[in-house]
Amino acid sequence: TGHLKDMDFFVPEGGGVRFIYQFISEPPAVSFRATGEKDGIIDIVPKTGILYLNGSLDWETKAVHRLQVESLDENGNIVKGPYAVTIHVEDINDNPPEFDQIKYTGVVRQNSRPGKPFMYVHATDRDDPTTPHAQLTYSILHHFPNPYTEMLFQIDNVTGAISPSKMGSYYLDPQKQDTFTLVVNVKDMAGMTANAFTSSADVIITVKESLWKAPPTIHIQENSTQVHPVNISQVHSNEPDVIYDLFEKEKLPRLPFSIDQNGVIYVTEPLDREEKDSYTFFVITKDNKGELVDKPLHIHVVVEDINDNPPVCQQALTVIEVQENEGGGSNIGTLFATDMDEQDTLNSRLQFKIESQVPAVPASNLFFIQQDTGILQLTSRSLNKRIASSYTLKVLVTDAVFQTICDVQIHVIDINDQIPIFEKSDYHSVTVAESLPVGTVILEIQATDGDEPDTGSSYIIYQVKEGDPYNTFIIQTDSETNRGFVKINKALDFEAVPVYNLVINATNPEPLVPGVQYNSSSLTLFKVFVTNVDEPPVFNKTVYKEEVSEDIPVNTLVMTVEAYDPEGDTVRKWLRIDSATGQIYTASTLDREQQEIYTVEVVASELNNAAQKSKTTLILHLRDVNDNPPLLDMDNLPFFCHPLSGGERALIQATDADEQRYYSTFTFSLVDDMNTRNNWEISKVNATHAYLSPKHTNFEEKVYNVPITINDNGKPPLERKLNLQVNICKCSSEKSCF
Repeated sequence: TGHLKDMDFFVPEGGGVRFIYQFISEPPAVSFRATGEKDGIIDIVPKTGILYLNGSLDWETKAVHRLQVESLDENGNIVKGPYAVTIHVEDINDNPPEFDQIKYTGVVRQNSRPGKPFMYVHATDRDDPTTPHAQLTYSILHHFPNPYTEMLFQIDNVTGAISPSKMGSYYLDPQKQDTFTLVVNVKDMAGMTANAFTSSADVIITVKESLWKAPPTIHIQENSTQVHPVNISQVHSNEPDVIYDLFEKEKLPRLPFSIDQNGVIYVTEPLDREEKDSYTFFVITKDNKGELVDKPLHIHVVVEDINDNPPVCQQALTVIEVQENEGGGSNIGTLFATDMDEQDTLNSRLQFKIESQVPAVPASNLFFIQQDTGILQLTSRSLNKRIASSYTLKVLVTDAVFQTICDVQIHVIDINDQIPIFEKSDYHSVTVAESLPVGTVILEIQATDGDEPDTGSSYIIYQVKEGDPYNTFIIQTDSETNRGFVKINKALDFEAVPVYNLVINATNPEPLVPGVQYNSSSLTLFKVFVTNVDEPPVFNKTVYKEEVSEDIPVNTLVMTVEAYDPEGDTVRKWLRIDSATGQIYTASTLDREQQEIYTVEVVASELNNAAQKSKTTLILHLRDVNDNPPLLDMDNLPFFCHPLSGGERALIQATDADEQRYYSTFTFSLVDDMNTRNNWEISKVNATHAYLSPKHTNFEEKVYNVPITINDNGKPPLERKLNLQVNICKCSSEKSCF
């Protein structure tokens, strides 16, 4: 109850007859009157002022009722008012959601992207949309048929968007099942309460074959003469109005393919199989917002070979040594040649044939080469070094189109049938001080060999066979006289070994022929007595060796050297060195290409007797970094004799100031311009050499600049671009330019 004034009431819909409020009269008022949007449901008892409902309110019919209430005196005159009384109808969840269709139909393509909607369902609820009563959530209740443990379709619980699940994207196949029925539920109350209203509808989905398919492997013949670009394939998206694009799997300098907005794929230029024999890339589709539409398609292109490369001799001159007693039919060596065309095809199949043999004595067919392997064999005749000490062969190497001449030189060597014989069987003894420096010669020995001089059969190798387990001695041979020099290889130590009883043998690097063996004539005896001396301090190592990068910072700790005195005195170390720790530091920038090895003498002396000192050697080896690009050997610039007859080629060589591990395989290539590639070609011979060849004979007599690139393939790779001057000139009879 209360006095008459402007008031707002909030009343839930439904509920039937009920009281809302009672207004209290104030004299001279004796009654009340209500007017406005009563709609036959809302009224007031005049005498008591009770505002009441005589029926149920309905939010869906009318959400707000606006009344005017006033108090009256006995004569019916207004005492107070009118006042605004507003009744707000509060919604209750009394309406189930309703789909806008009884049945839905949709079409999905095979292999569609998971999560990409292909249709929508939609439902409405007549309850207040600002309350949970009308907040709807969608779900899939049933899935007919359902052959897998997971559903093939999914629905967005807010928007009603239906899309393939990850499993559906993979397994949907119209050949296996082309129609599915989904029972889709919609709940109000955001699906959060058990007493929410639920409705359902059937969704009939037809699966159609995907248009978005990768083409089979595309084969393109290299060096095509067609006008480019050339149509090589086409793809089709399942969606209209998409934007086609190519995506590289490999990081190439350029991708020689393109695609237009109809999905047609083109090759944009002739391909070279020897440069790259296959390509892999992807076709993608995007919408106008740049978002992916379809899963990327994998495109594989194989470049088919044509015979466009001649055979190349693996070595400019192949040298083979053969003993003169080698039997007929023996394999004496192999001539190796390569062809850059595709391996295991007729384009790269090589065949060998001997064109000439010089000298042709005692016969012109002393040698035979296997046609398909390049293995050289002796015929039934034996070689005789007195008749000919060497032979030169010209071998024709051919593929189906090209041919090359390879040079082979065969040296006939003497057989090793004589053993070395010492001039003395016992060299008795020598006495040396333990302080004798390493490298000192303490004895000269001599053996002789009756085989051919200056060959592996007569050269003598001296070795200590017994009595020197720690390799304290080494024997070096004078190659001209076969005289041996016994030297100290490691520091002598009287305390460790005072006497050495040495047994020395003499052998040849070439194996002895069967039936001949080394015997006691190839052995001699020698005894070494070591005398004691007052020893200076001793370093823990004879040589301290370390390796550092050439770009290490100044004052970097390199190593610590340590020494001790056999008598136990304190040893003092010095030379920009910490006298207590022996730490040595760099003092300036280092460069391996200027000097690779730094040799430093380190002296250690006794603290109480400076005259007692010892030296060791510190060898600092700079480890290379790849900081020099390759260079071209400019001492032997290529030339060709004018006029050209075809098939000419010139050998070029690259060098690099860095260590070989940084340029073990140079890459040679021509600069990519049409004029250069139409006139010249370059083919790799080995790690450091390549052949430069003119591609035709229509050259003028002048100097040509051929732009080339050399890459050392190091880490990091460095390359150099340069103009190679090639002289096409009139030649003398000695095949050199006038």
